[in-house]
Amino acid sequence: MKLLRFFLTIFHLFILGLLAGTLLNSAVPPHLFPYLNLLSLLFPVLMIINILLCLFWIIRWKKRAFVFIILTLLFYNPISRWINFNEKNTEKPNFKIVSMNIKSGKVGLEKVYDYLANTDADLILAQEYGQEFSVPNYPFQTKKYEIVALNSKAEIIRSEKIATTGNGNSFYADIKFNGKIIRVINVYLNPFSFDKQKVKPSEDLEANQNKLRYILRTLIPTFKIHEKEVADIRKAIDESPYPTIVAGDFNAVPNSYEYYQINEKLTDAFVAVGRGSSTSFHDYKFPIRIDYIFTSKEIKPIHYRVDRSVKLSDHFPVIAEFKID
Repeated sequence: MKLLRFFLTIFHLFILGLLAGTLLNSAVPPHLFPYLNLLSLLFPVLMIINILLCLFWIIRWKKRAFVFIILTLLFYNPISRWINFNEKNTEKPNFKIVSMNIKSGKVGLEKVYDYLANTDADLILAQEYGQEFSVPNYPFQTKKYEIVALNSKAEIIRSEKIATTGNGNSFYADIKFNGKIIRVINVYLNPFSFDKQKVKPSEDLEANQNKLRYILRTLIPTFKIHEKEVADIRKAIDESPYPTIVAGDFNAVPNSYEYYQINEKLTDAFVAVGRGSSTSFHDYKFPIRIDYIFTSKEIKPIHYRVDRSVKLSDHFPVIAEFKID
């Protein structure tokens, strides 16, 4: 039994080391070492293993349990980007946003439009919207940015595409709300575009090895493309003369390089006021979070939720409310 505990201790330290590796994404870009970004994809699994091992040490009444629990607490912020337990905010918001990847309206654009119109949001951001995007009773619209669009109740005074590399697409729009100008950046980073049949696990070991190689060949180049795209988006944030909102489909999980680059300048609305799980993409058996809403400090988050009551796409809508004085 002592030998087993020894190997479990080493294994537990190894898992914590991998979790710590995700923190390096804040400083190490994918073009230098893209494999750190892979760890961000594994973060939930690694954390579950870590928690199960902590429970094992607690059940066995081992003093090392306290050490591992303290080390786990160091990951409070990374954990809160996936799951959060904020108290309900009773402040009254005055600005509402819905962001949704609608997957070209696979279930029918009319159903999507009906849902979005019923949210009564001030601002609707769409990604992968197909040929058109026009929600009823939203008089101000952007229609010239290919697969990303914005519908607004507030006046759009200017919009411009953000030059990016790859198949992603992003733009900013300056809107006038309550006498103030706010810059809204709608983000859609380059997708991974996995062939599901090539990533589905098999009973054949060699087939699984080939699938793993396929996954790495897809992920690594995409991480490097994201690095360039995020640099362009960061420039638009840094140069914005107005309070800024950044939202959309990042095709990147929390604790990734992409996340850290945006979160460095802005507040993640889910971390600030969200409750429960933040996962928004449900096309695979293991749900992940790739849809976000970030804001500058002048825009105060009040409520944030992922609406899992509707399946109009492979993404759930992300809804946030703010107070803008």
